[in-house]
Amino acid sequence: MSVFTTEITSDKIPSDNPIHQRLLKAYLLGKTYVKGNLLELGCGEGRGISELDSGVDHYTAIDKIGSIIEKLKLKYPFFRFESSLFPPIPFPDNSFDSIVSFQVIEHLEDDALFIKEIHRILKPGGCAILTTPNRKMTLSRNPWHTREYTATELSSLCLKYFRNVEMKGIKGNEKVMEYYRRNKISVDRIMRFDFLGLQHRLPAAFLRVPYDLLNRMNRNKLKAAEDSLVTSIHHDDYLLAPQAEDNLDLFCILEK
Repeated sequence: MSVFTTEITSDKIPSDNPIHQRLLKAYLLGKTYVKGNLLELGCGEGRGISELDSGVDHYTAIDKIGSIIEKLKLKYPFFRFESSLFPPIPFPDNSFDSIVSFQVIEHLEDDALFIKEIHRILKPGGCAILTTPNRKMTLSRNPWHTREYTATELSSLCLKYFRNVEMKGIKGNEKVMEYYRRNKISVDRIMRFDFLGLQHRLPAAFLRVPYDLLNRMNRNKLKAAEDSLVTSIHHDDYLLAPQAEDNLDLFCILEK
């Protein structure tokens, strides 16, 4: 398992467990919506492929990291994998019955083109599922993200291209929210040293290395302090919920 940054959460690192389980939950929820010919935009290291492929006729994925794509081709020889930056998305109009893209849109410069392209390559009657962090629950600036969204902001963007947009969210139970509370306390302590507000003033490229170092240090610290809490969190501790400001992630359902 190659972990490039704390943005690529590992299922092998114990301190990453709460985030890994949260990301996995999106796949478990998403597989109830997908069918037919499925495309995943930004598959990463393939966290949810085994969850998605059981309910579809064929699985295709694209991701920008070529080394990951080559490994996935060997692991899943019956699926289609392509290495590509997007948008635009390199497929013809009306190609897919279903599309999923989890924790990707926040990284893209042209988010409007991304949604427009999803609409273009989705078949009439098809469904797309997007997840992204809820900006209302973000603890600090993430320099790996071009932007983050509120539910209203993402809905407004999607409604420019999709007739039917349903906004839900992924929330945590009491165990998850206790982890969130402790994480917030720890992050707030670190942010006290940023009395000049540099996290909001410096270019993102200058912040990525210190962000990753501090993020990893903080996750390890939380695990060391509360090992049972960090390691016991399971995807069942995350729930699909109606739109609310305290959802951890936005879960957006688009129908063409």
